[in-house]
Amino acid sequence: LLLLALFFAYADVDVPVIGGHAGITILPLFSQATPKANLPDDDIEALTKRTQDGGTEVVEAKAGKGSATLSMAYAGAVFADACIKGLNGVPDIVECSFVQSSVTELPFFASQVKLGKNGVEKVYGLGLLSEFEKQGLEKLKPELKASIEKGIKFANQN
Repeated sequence: LLLLALFFAYADVDVPVIGGHAGITILPLFSQATPKANLPDDDIEALTKRTQDGGTEVVEAKAGKGSATLSMAYAGAVFADACIKGLNGVPDIVECSFVQSSVTELPFFASQVKLGKNGVEKVYGLGLLSEFEKQGLEKLKPELKASIEKGIKFANQN
């Protein structure tokens, strides 16, 4: 989405995405984008909404008969490749991942992590957030907390 807004090649664009995996729990950090995204607030809000609702848009476009499977497969392949590089000792492999974390008060959270020979070697903090991102972070916490609690309950019962 940022790619479309800024007309950069895909490989040159990186936007950290934190939080969770659904709806408002997904929070792209456009303030930390590479290259720097000097977009108007309205565009940032619209791009954030599109990022959060992207999966739903695909389901609606397919009239409920499918989901964003190729996007998920691509993301999984990129992450698997990063994990393999880290495990093989390639230095400075950083990706966003949903892990056990102390970045927020929630026990699990997606943020940037350093991958290495031992898997996740470091969980990075959130860095400087824009006011819009700070508000988004606070909004996502209750929904993400409920999802985490549901997941923990499921894991404990099975």
